[in-house]
This record gives sequence, structure tokens and C-alpha cells, in this order.
Amino acid sequence: MKSKQFFAGLTLSALLGGGIAVGGYKLSEGTTEFSQVIQEQMRFPQVRYTSDMRSSTPVVPEGLNFLKAAQSATPAVVHVMTEYNSNRTASRGGGQMDPFLREFFGDGFERQAPQGPQRASGSGVIIASDGYIVTNNHVIDKADKIEVVLDDKRTFEATLVGTDPTTDIALLKIKSENLPVVRYGNSDDLRVGEWVLAVGNPMNLTSTVTAGIVSAKGRSIDLLRSNNPEQKYSIESFIQTDAAVNPGNSGGALVNLNGDLVGINTAIASQTGSFAGYSFAVPSSIVSKVVDDLLKYGEVQRALLGAEIREIDAAFAKEKNLKTLDGVYLANVAANSGAQEAGLKPGDVITAINGVAVTKSSQLLEQVARYRPGDKVKVAFLRDGNEKTAHVTLKNMNNSTELVKRSKASSVKFEGATFEAVSQQEMNKLGINGGAKIANVRGSKFRETGMKDGFIITRIDKQPVKQPADVEKYLQNFDGGVVYLEGVYPDGLKAYYPIEK
Repeated sequence: MKSKQFFAGLTLSALLGGGIAVGGYKLSEGTTEFSQVIQEQMRFPQVRYTSDMRSSTPVVPEGLNFLKAAQSATPAVVHVMTEYNSNRTASRGGGQMDPFLREFFGDGFERQAPQGPQRASGSGVIIASDGYIVTNNHVIDKADKIEVVLDDKRTFEATLVGTDPTTDIALLKIKSENLPVVRYGNSDDLRVGEWVLAVGNPMNLTSTVTAGIVSAKGRSIDLLRSNNPEQKYSIESFIQTDAAVNPGNSGGALVNLNGDLVGINTAIASQTGSFAGYSFAVPSSIVSKVVDDLLKYGEVQRALLGAEIREIDAAFAKEKNLKTLDGVYLANVAANSGAQEAGLKPGDVITAINGVAVTKSSQLLEQVARYRPGDKVKVAFLRDGNEKTAHVTLKNMNNSTELVKRSKASSVKFEGATFEAVSQQEMNKLGINGGAKIANVRGSKFRETGMKDGFIITRIDKQPVKQPADVEKYLQNFDGGVVYLEGVYPDGLKAYYPIEK
């Protein structure tokens, strides 16, 4: 009896061994096929920037494999290194500030001990083969110097093309060609539960890939407004994932299993500063529009409905006797706004924009943010429980439909000195909005003030200086007496100088 059991066991083992061997062969055969597909996909498209988004319906290989997405996205994710001059708040122009000058310049000129430069880092994504890179605004905000390290270890100094603090997006440019790129995917196609990869440089660990699923969409965490309370028009409609993201991942890529860019990693939910389970990314639908605007106009074209909105919960619905919990409530409608002109009223509940359902404020803001002033959108809404539609012409923050395009300010010669425009990168790092940079001080009337070449005038008396022509305009209008010039040097030192007219 024992002999029969022994031989039966041997037979069963042999059968199992053969099955495993055949299965192993088939598995390796499939892996070889899949590797060939990966190699085919790895031929980087050498294209200039385009914001066209292709369908991002996920292709999930049998057995769920992240190789294709990781290998196609990683070469196009860069390390962004920034340097900051920490003595930016120091002042020139004398010791104790005259009380009279405080009326013009405030208390921001108190002298501080100079310190050495500080460094920080983040990530960025190459979106065009000729060197355009998208990252977070907070990664490069007020940086004196921006360097980009590619995945192949080449290093470039980057120039700042433009920023949009309302979405925390910035656009950089490096001088290079034939770079690997990540193509935009359509973030609208993402579904909760879908696999995604986060690619970046956390904690200076370059080219790191982590995986997770989409945990939620249209998430608002009140991050941008809390960091900058004056930023009233911030847009937060984040993709929430559980892919591990840590400091240094900011500005990196969130890609689907096709390797398409569906978001820019921006923030984590954490009480310690390190990953604690959830991360947040700006969706590609917003990123592509912001980048388009910065390239075409130099400024982001923000479109507004012209209404004050609020979320609907069970308590509020009961208070207002609303028949639905879905949609966004109009608490107020601004005079002469697009919403008012289209017939929308306080108490209306918006349920869709151009056929896309909106159930909360973040979704409505995301949909409107895709358009520019002057665009018309179809708004579906409820009024007294009845379904209605309106066609709203969106307006800008000045309540007009005009597009704002940044013009290149020309240099001006005045009183022997030359005044030049300030670059976007200088404005960003110094925290100013315009100005006039002086040159040839020694050969001009301004030499008597003690001013040095490179000084950027930002105010004359109480008048803001936005461009070089403002210097001549304001100084010519003074009849006599002493005029005070306020400004900042490129190293961040603030200064003020009196000039006698």
C-alpha cells in the first residue's frame, strides 16, 4: 500500500513539474513579446511643443506591468536645482530710516546680516523636444538661478518663460534639441481606481518611479490660497493618488500606464512633511491650457463666470429648500458679469458646463479655467427645481472680454542714463511686477544719488514703475523738490535714493 502511495506521489510531482515548466516557457515567451513592444514605444518622438491631448484609455497588459510607462516617462523627467540669495531683505541708502520715508517705503528696508546662498530642488517634465519644461511655480519661485539636470546627467541653465501662481504651474526653457518628451494624456479620461505612476526626484534620489491608483478627482485642499491669502482666483481640482510622493517630487510627472502625462505632482497630505498616504497633482487639462497661454501671450488668460459660488451639503440644501445635493450654488452674481448678462441669478444651482457635469466647486472652476475671456460656454442649471440653460460669455478679472498680452518694453534713455526692461525671471525671483533697470549711472544725473548700475526702480514717489518709459514720464512731471526712488538690486538688496529736481 505504501509503495502505491509513493509511486502515485512521484507521478503527481512529475505532472506538476511539467506544467510549471510549460507555464514558465509561455510566460517568458509573452515577456519577450512585451519587451519588443516596449522597445518599439521607446523611439522618442522629436516634436516641438503641442498641447493636443490624445485619448488616454488605459492599456493594461496581462499581469499588470509598469515597464512601458516607466521607461517612456523617466528620460523626460528632469531634476530642477534652484539657488536663492538669502540677503534679499537687506537695504542700502543709509542707517536708520527716516520716519518720513516709511510713509513711502514701509518697514521692509530694515537691515539684516547677509547670509550665504541657499539651495533647493524639485522636478520638471520635458514637454517639447526643443527644451520647454513644465514644473511647479513653488519649485522655482523667487529663485536667483535655475539649473536643470537631465536624466542623462547633462546640466543646463534654464530661463523662466512664465508662471501662474493660481495653478502653481511654471514654464522653463533650456537651449537644447532632440530631447525625449512626455506627451499629454487627457486627464478627463482618468478613472478612480486606475493605476498611475509618479516620476520625479524625491530627496535628491534622481529618476525615482512609484506606483499607485487614482484615489479621487477634483480634490480641493485649500493649499494655494492658504500659502498666498491674496490669491483669490486659485484653482484647485487636484488628482488625488496614493503613489508615494515626497519633497523633491514637486513638478514631476504623473503618468498613466500608456506613459501619457495626466498630471504634474504638486503636493502631499502630511503632518510631518513626508509621504503619509496621499499625493495631489494638477490635471493635464489645466497644465496644457496654462502652458499654451504662457507661450502665446506671456500671461495666463483667466476666464471668470462672475459669480460667488458655494458647495451644497445636506444642511445647506435643507436651509435653502434645494431638491438636489449635486451642483454648485450661486450665492451672488456680480454686476455686468457674464453670468448676469446671461440671466443667471443668486439661488441658481449650476449642474454642468458645456455638457460636463459639475457636482462641486472645484469641478466648476476646473471647467471654466479651460477657457479664455470672450469664449462662450453653455451652462446647465436648476432654478426652483426646473432645468434651464444659459449661454455665458466669460470675462476677465477686469470684467472685459479682452485678452492680455505682455508686450516687450523698449529701453529708454533719460538724463544720460539708460533704462531697460526687467526680465520675467528677475521679476519672479525678486517678487516684483515690472520695473526699470538703470545702466550708465556714472555718465548721468543719477550718479549724485549713489545709485549703482543694475538698480531696478520699482517706484518713484508713490507711483509704481512698470516699464522703462515710466521713469521719464514720472520724473518729467515733477516741478521741483526732492523725489524718492525705491527699488531693488539683482542680488535682492532693497534700496531707496533721493533725487533733487
